[in-house]
Amino acid sequence: MSAVPLSVLDLVPVSSGSTAAAALHATVDLAQRAERAGYARYWLAEHHLNPGVAGSAPTVVIGAVAATTSSIRVGSAATLVGNVRGLQIAETFGTLAALHGPRIDLGLGRSGAPAPGTPKPPSLAPRADEVVDGLLVPAPFDFRIAAGSRFALQGELLGRVPGDVDRFEGDLELVRALFAGTWTRDGALVEAPPATGAPVELWIHGSTGGESARIAGALGLPYGANYHTSPGTVLASVEAYREAFRPGVLDAPHVIVSADVVVGRTADEASELALGYGQWVWSIRSGVGAIAYPTPDEARARPLDDEAAAAVADRLATRFVGDASHVADRLETLRRVTGADELLVTTITHDHEARVRSYELLADEWARRAEQEVPAAV
Repeated sequence: MSAVPLSVLDLVPVSSGSTAAAALHATVDLAQRAERAGYARYWLAEHHLNPGVAGSAPTVVIGAVAATTSSIRVGSAATLVGNVRGLQIAETFGTLAALHGPRIDLGLGRSGAPAPGTPKPPSLAPRADEVVDGLLVPAPFDFRIAAGSRFALQGELLGRVPGDVDRFEGDLELVRALFAGTWTRDGALVEAPPATGAPVELWIHGSTGGESARIAGALGLPYGANYHTSPGTVLASVEAYREAFRPGVLDAPHVIVSADVVVGRTADEASELALGYGQWVWSIRSGVGAIAYPTPDEARARPLDDEAAAAVADRLATRFVGDASHVADRLETLRRVTGADELLVTTITHDHEARVRSYELLADEWARRAEQEVPAAV
């Protein structure tokens, strides 16, 4: 691989006509093949009440993936504070590390989208689409939770309360102290095995360049920025992290940036495989919940209306679709513009084998380019 490693972000998508069980088995298969292809990390996302996403229990899936792989790092992107308490997070990931060794990553994120009335961060200020050194940075999409939406129901069933977002920094401090074995109550040391001393790599993930970026930078932690879900705010997010950075866990800033990609053997094949993405993103953004990922024929039969197409235009325009050379070029641009130290690739197609092949084709092209960059031995 290149000096900038590629990693996998898996949402455990459910294809139309398939089942959640099949999607989970496909995830384990993809992880094994991603390890063989040379990917550095395999991260699982957390989503709830979505018919088209089976990744509702990422820590369980992390264990299954880690048990069937041997070298690839495995973790979450992200475990959402507010959905689960700090003590449970530390004990769960400590358990994973105890069972599978020092290759477990814990990515922490703030739970949910802002409620109505929450002040907008500067990165969400209205502006036109921009092209920055070859990278499209579209107008930001301001995602808000609507009353009665699937997102609101998730919050209710998970027991979220309005103060959960404000708890993020405190829960992060608790998790770090439990891992370090330094947490005290009333002057007495409190241990939480197997969290105590667990060799877990901790990351903070964010989208808009707000508190998550500031906290990650202030603590000197590595940071995950989302081009794939929030392409309009990725530069602000990375900039906010770097501006806040102070040496801590790390001596220098370290950023991984995500991207949606589909690689085909030809550009035409990739375009065919990529169909259905607009309908899938619209189902999420509309608050209905992710639909089962459609076939290309199903997508053609149910085109988006003008309102829906406009609501997902930023995501469609920033998905890298093509043959391996084209997609690698787009990833190189993303890396150059954001200064990413790592890239996190997420690919969704209806057909599992096509999805695996997309990752394998990209890995081969990335490795080929890395070999060309290595100076010949003297």
